Amino acid sequence: MLQVRNLYTRYGPVSVLKNISLHVDRGDIVCLIGANGAGKTTLLLAISGLIKPEKGEILLEGRRLNGLSPEKIVAMGVSHSPEGRQVFAPLTVMENLMLGAYPRGKSSQAEIRRDLDEVFALFPRLHERRDQLAGTLSGGEQQMLAMGRAMMARPELLLLDEPSLGLAPKLVDVIMETIVTLNSRGMTILLVEQNANKALGIANRGYVLETGRIILQGPAAELVRDSEVRRAYLGRDYDSLSERTGPCQRI
Repeated sequence: MLQVRNLYTRYGPVSVLKNISLHVDRGDIVCLIGANGAGKTTLLLAISGLIKPEKGEILLEGRRLNGLSPEKIVAMGVSHSPEGRQVFAPLTVMENLMLGAYPRGKSSQAEIRRDLDEVFALFPRLHERRDQLAGTLSGGEQQMLAMGRAMMARPELLLLDEPSLGLAPKLVDVIMETIVTLNSRGMTILLVEQNANKALGIANRGYVLETGRIILQGPAAELVRDSEVRRAYLGRDYDSLSERTGPCQRI
């Protein structure tokens, strides 16, 4: 579904992504894990058209996304829930959600209402607060709103950037369960997440980014057992672990 080939990006003189290649198959949850500054958010911004790659290409179902505007990429079926939620604070919950549906143009009101009902079914708290200003919501509620707004574009590929950031453990579980539910309904998901244990627990495959490069990739179940991943991202004692086994690919 999504292919990223030999992608390079930079911010001014600083090179950020260096020869990134990955793919996301239709129906999968693919996670990107890595430390702060590894380039995870930059990669999602490049896919969404919010920053321009220096080199390489991004393909969606074989169609090149490079050079397209963010709104055209949304219209092609890619929706982005950004890091830090970035809700429209002076607008109500309902207004934020309806802005998510704006790119759909001439979609019938019945279709939009049905999708709105689906968002409210997944996040009942948003229905309770539908007339409340987004800026007055809790962090967890704002994350639900950011995801709901992205869903209102009816994407085929949903990009999620740090959806668990700053949330209490119980809310993290709610968000992860929602991601699994969306995927079970046919939505393909590319998930950026610092909570590697949670992300690998729900993903089909994963990639590990380090200083702008993919250093490891493989099935999520094998990445969980990888000694270096466990030491660096899962808080395990490296010295007590056996050598890495399984079909993970070191880059």
